[in-house]
Amino acid sequence: MAGHSQFKNIMHRKGKQDAKRGKLFTKIIREIMTAARSGLPDPAANPRLRAAVIAAREVNMPKDTIERAIKRGSGSDGGEAFEDMRYEGYGPGGVAVIVEALTDNRNRTASEVRSIFTKNGGVLGETNSVAFNFQRLGVLSYPAAAASADAMFEAALDAGADNVESSDDGHEVVTSVEGFAMVRDALEAKFGPAQSAKLVYRAQNTVPVGEDAAETLFALIEALEDSDDVQAVSANFEVAEDVLAKLTA
Repeated sequence: MAGHSQFKNIMHRKGKQDAKRGKLFTKIIREIMTAARSGLPDPAANPRLRAAVIAAREVNMPKDTIERAIKRGSGSDGGEAFEDMRYEGYGPGGVAVIVEALTDNRNRTASEVRSIFTKNGGVLGETNSVAFNFQRLGVLSYPAAAASADAMFEAALDAGADNVESSDDGHEVVTSVEGFAMVRDALEAKFGPAQSAKLVYRAQNTVPVGEDAAETLFALIEALEDSDDVQAVSANFEVAEDVLAKLTA
């Protein structure tokens, strides 16, 4: 097991997910508002908004909260304007880190992200200082019940996907950035909306980190994800199973 999934695993084992519910709602509401502002305020005609609404429903966000965020984003009910930002840097152990944010104040967010890196053994770099370690991809997730592994594989590849991985937990479909919309629409027509459909940064190589570096690295990632402005964090690390077991004991 490698990469940011290890951080998700350790946080799950420590039972911290419920405490993050409020912050998760804040992040999704910002994404809904931004998606509604950047296109039509109709999820059926706005793929980014549709994906945000699906994400909101996955965490049981109330319908009226979703509708209120769409109204605010479309301008019919006021609301702030957020812009996409990306920050890059290095964490403990030389791990490359990419931070994606939605902010209404660039200076505030940049200052906060820089402070988090500094306080947790990292350093914020310039744009493109670590991006070469990652590949920008489209990733769609479907529950296992949506289709058999063979049916999902055949439909995804026919639509132009690059890869499909199926397990008891579900199906993960990987596409190029250019083919993302085409694959998403084709699979949605066949299997319904995906549980998750988004562009992500995926590490092309991983850096092994030991126990001390891993503990500090997890603290860095957790602090970044606690920021209301931060939407996603990607990092190219790998922690051995025995080290992971110690950290979750």
